[in-house]
Amino acid sequence: MKDIKTFGDLKASGYKSKSIKDELRDNLIQKIKNKETTFEGVHGYENTVIPELERAILSRHNINLLGLRGQAKTRLARLMLNLLDEYIPLVEGSEINDDPFMPISRYAKELIKEKGDDTPISWLHRSERFAEKLATPDVTVADIIGDVDPIKAANLKLSYADDRVIHYGMIPRANRCIFVINELPDLQARIQVALFNILQEGDVQIRGFKLRLPLDIQFLFTANPEDYTNRGSIVTPLKDRIGSQILTHYPADIETARLITEQEAKVLESQKQSIKVPDLAKDLLEQIVFEARESDFIDSKSGVSARLSITAFENLLSTAELRALKSGDETTTVRLSDFVGIIPSITGKVELVYEGEQEGAAVVAYNLIGEAVKTLFEEFFPKIGKLKKQTEESPYDDIVSWFFNQKDGFELLDDSNDKEYKKMLDAISPLDNLLKEYQPDIEEDDVYFEKEFVLWALVEFKLLSKFRFAEGTQFKDPYGSFISGI
Repeated sequence: MKDIKTFGDLKASGYKSKSIKDELRDNLIQKIKNKETTFEGVHGYENTVIPELERAILSRHNINLLGLRGQAKTRLARLMLNLLDEYIPLVEGSEINDDPFMPISRYAKELIKEKGDDTPISWLHRSERFAEKLATPDVTVADIIGDVDPIKAANLKLSYADDRVIHYGMIPRANRCIFVINELPDLQARIQVALFNILQEGDVQIRGFKLRLPLDIQFLFTANPEDYTNRGSIVTPLKDRIGSQILTHYPADIETARLITEQEAKVLESQKQSIKVPDLAKDLLEQIVFEARESDFIDSKSGVSARLSITAFENLLSTAELRALKSGDETTTVRLSDFVGIIPSITGKVELVYEGEQEGAAVVAYNLIGEAVKTLFEEFFPKIGKLKKQTEESPYDDIVSWFFNQKDGFELLDDSNDKEYKKMLDAISPLDNLLKEYQPDIEEDDVYFEKEFVLWALVEFKLLSKFRFAEGTQFKDPYGSFISGI
């Protein structure tokens, strides 16, 4: 590459140019033959979205990724860069990345005609072959296609009838690149119409100029299915010109969701060393997101982004870190009470229906934590409320009886240090017996999280009552609140 500086050098090297769609196709074939991962870092799509995307690339299609927010649509588009050749040659000085073998701009054609094999060549790295535009209502044809530039006309002393006065927009400048338009339905219909000929025939029309520019572009569009009815729509002729429409989805299981969260969360090394997160806490965090997607208070059509669990995990660690800093603990383990700290991550990322608005975003978020505890509890402990007879003994009777004997209830303070926290939970001796019987192999550091987890679950199943106050949480027997007047 360092030795190839002119068109003549490029010819002598035996280089053969090819379209961007052929580049993507050939490099994908090579990766598949070499058993390489084609879309590194995308989890949960191995048997669904990625095979469809690979088929679309092999078919040399323009692609529309259709899915709710937080489903890695833009991530997939950016990862397609890895399927491009590392470098491609272009006519030096070209605004639209002209291929020296197939120049399309007037500048490149005239330069090659004038200099022939001495035409200077420059090289473009694949990292620079990605253009992205977020579709907003204020986008104009001039932005994405181009317009007449009066300043250029004045400087070059040309009339407006000369095509050299044209200033190219984003799409012509993305020639031989991947071009992504995010949230396509937000693009005004007249702008979508301007894309017709570019996708099909390669014609560009600017202010009366009809230019034959066979642009070589891999188009990717992203859209939210709800946008078809809410904010706008993709006009039918444009949809007809998009080769493949691929539906994305959220992770199907907690294991995949955890993998994504741990990969994407920005966690400092100091936090990793000072804060331990039990596996159950990680599962609970993901279960909260699953509960949100099923909640009657949250608009399912809007979706619950994977970013919710990522920011919630960061907030969870920060909550534990802040508590440890205040209490003087050098290291600590995440507690279930720390989950109150993730509520701001939930309230900003869910769209509530009318009933949810009536409840309030913070209340809905807090209740999601309880629902997640309830769902996970029966995976680790015997089911509650499904005993054969009313008189049959329950493994939780001793715990409930312990609370009946606590006249003033049991308070678990948020800012207590680890020593005090463990001492408070150790006072509930029946919890130790329950864990020994049903969770004998639990790690020592995770014991206290599980103890608190059991208390929260018993509240959700109405065997205990819970009252949240400024400094922490009070647990009582199920009728304690009526007796005490709280």
